[in-house]
Amino acid sequence: MDNNKELTNKKNMPTDVVTIVGVGLISGSFALALKEKGFAKKIIGVSRTAASLKKAKELGIIDEALPLEEAVKQSDFIYVAIPVDATVPVMKQVMDLITDKQMVADAGSTKFALCDAVKDHPMRRRFIATHPMWGTEYSGPEAAVRGAFEGRACVICEKEKTDVGVVDTIENIYKSLGMNIVYMDAHAHDIHAAYISHISHITSFALANTVLEKEREDDAIFALAGGGFESTVRLAKSNSAMWAPIFMQNRENVLDVLNEHISQLKKFKASLEKENMEYLTELMENANRIKRIFK
Repeated sequence: MDNNKELTNKKNMPTDVVTIVGVGLISGSFALALKEKGFAKKIIGVSRTAASLKKAKELGIIDEALPLEEAVKQSDFIYVAIPVDATVPVMKQVMDLITDKQMVADAGSTKFALCDAVKDHPMRRRFIATHPMWGTEYSGPEAAVRGAFEGRACVICEKEKTDVGVVDTIENIYKSLGMNIVYMDAHAHDIHAAYISHISHITSFALANTVLEKEREDDAIFALAGGGFESTVRLAKSNSAMWAPIFMQNRENVLDVLNEHISQLKKFKASLEKENMEYLTELMENANRIKRIFK
């Protein structure tokens, strides 16, 4: 029987035992949701640090901590949510271990490098590339929250390269968590992510560094900082171990967006240098059009 046709009739493949590789913000929140929605009876955690595994168990995120190979062998579903530079080698390890009865998904913020790296793997059709578009500036098991994904978008890339049963099950899980599914190819995803996510983080890091540099001269800056400033630099608290690899892996797209951002900053600078109130107002009114998208 054709494998795809057989799997089509199994809308919900078994997910009783789930391994999360990485026990941080995304995977931890995902694990809590899987338990809450009845998709997992047991969650196994895999991490490079014993302290993270201990904390994840204390918080009820995982039921057991195991080495990768042992965890994969026991699992129906393996969910990889680790820094993107580590995802490719770890994903290859996972896919070398699975059978055609198991499924694997990732939650990374970049997609092209990973999809390209596994495109010829014999178990490629048991893997689905996903990116739940949610996150905070916090990291580690302590950062995991309940109800994290409600009302958010989840991007699925290269759907056609994954077995139908795997796609159906993962879509069902994400939809049950309240997410809206968006389909893209991996290259398009990375371009869009650079514009809506990656540039926001770089801008926040840069602004925080700007103010920290100035604060050396003027202690009053933070005393005067209000909610607007705090919300603007909130992302600067994000974990560099996660974001530096994202910027590097999506380097070309991030540079393209960064060049445009710098161009826009120069326009504001020029309007001030030339005391051009009309141009300054025009720039801000043009930016106001974002209200159509974010009301």
